Amino acid sequence: MWFYVQHVLIPHQQNEAVKYGIPRGNLSDLYPRWLGARELLLHHRDPYGAEVTREIQAGYYGRPLNPALPHDPKDEQAFAYPAYVVFLLAPTITLPFAVVQTGFRWLLIALTAASGLMWLGTLRWRVSRETTAALIVLTMGSFPVLQGIKLQQLSLLVAGLIAISAMLLIEGHLFSAGVLLALATIKPQLALPVAAWFLLWALSDRRRRGFVWGFVGMLVVLVGGAEYLLPGWLGRFGEAVVAYRRYNQGAGSVLDIMVTPLWGRLLAIAIVAVLAWIAWLRRHAAAGSPVHNRVTVLILAATVVIIPKASPYNQVLLLPGILLLLQQVRELWNQGALQRAVVIICGLTLLWPWLATLGLLAASMLLQADSIERAWALPLYTNMAIPVAVLGLLGCGFTDVTEPA
Repeated sequence: MWFYVQHVLIPHQQNEAVKYGIPRGNLSDLYPRWLGARELLLHHRDPYGAEVTREIQAGYYGRPLNPALPHDPKDEQAFAYPAYVVFLLAPTITLPFAVVQTGFRWLLIALTAASGLMWLGTLRWRVSRETTAALIVLTMGSFPVLQGIKLQQLSLLVAGLIAISAMLLIEGHLFSAGVLLALATIKPQLALPVAAWFLLWALSDRRRRGFVWGFVGMLVVLVGGAEYLLPGWLGRFGEAVVAYRRYNQGAGSVLDIMVTPLWGRLLAIAIVAVLAWIAWLRRHAAAGSPVHNRVTVLILAATVVIIPKASPYNQVLLLPGILLLLQQVRELWNQGALQRAVVIICGLTLLWPWLATLGLLAASMLLQADSIERAWALPLYTNMAIPVAVLGLLGCGFTDVTEPA
């Protein structure tokens, strides 16, 4: 997969950029957030403002975007995050961005690898060292993780915070779990669904209220601190989100892309309703119990399917669901013909990117580089299907989560 990204996908993108005059700068998704944080904390400038946005574009793309040029990217790379993301980036704002970029890349590598170990512990799945190593290698060699590392995407940071929070939850460190999950809301579309489930679970028993105090308390500190730094930031953030949806009109959820926006929204509403019902039924389950874990991974998988941007790097949230499926694959296989068929389909969907990249690697020994580059999309054919397959198999195999407690 590293071969594919370095020697097929990136050269293809570079050739397209030369052919059509598409600007390419540092292409780091961390850069807009870092520059916005620096300008707000050091120079008291509005990171959501047009001037800062043009400066962001100059670094991200190499020059400000020109709407008159037909091949210029539509994504303006504006500061479309909650303002309190600056608190996480504050220690880095006086450093050169090249140093920050390198350090953040290694942080994402370490955190993502550790997340696999934490989810194994959360799921109570004890495996051999060889199996653990294989799972970590496959995780780090998956396209979503590679894309996230290459782009320095904060989705990997958020996924790591969610993994730590889930581990702390089952270990009984409820307040700390709440604090870390509140930090993960720097990407609210990824963190809020699982936060809603954990809050429902915590509010169902007085002994669990530590999680509520940790989550709500940290969120109040973050929101209040950001309001002190940038009064009215919530409105500015809302405007940035609306603008983001406008200049990314082609973007949509996995369901929107697969079955049209109308049916995608209807299916998303149905999925949310079913998950809310399941969560309500199982809100009394003990943390770390099989049922509690199943609801958690279902919600994380559903999040990837229904959030309004189907970027592959968000699929890192599928990791605990895939691990749980691997843990229960024999049980699923023995449940009947339907489950076996779904297991096969899901397995082939997950394996396809690696099989395709192996094919490209073998072909590269016989064919010219330009011939290989023409097949750049081959490993991505199942990209949209993977989240749906994982969610479908989780739902198909874990019908017991709907049984009364």
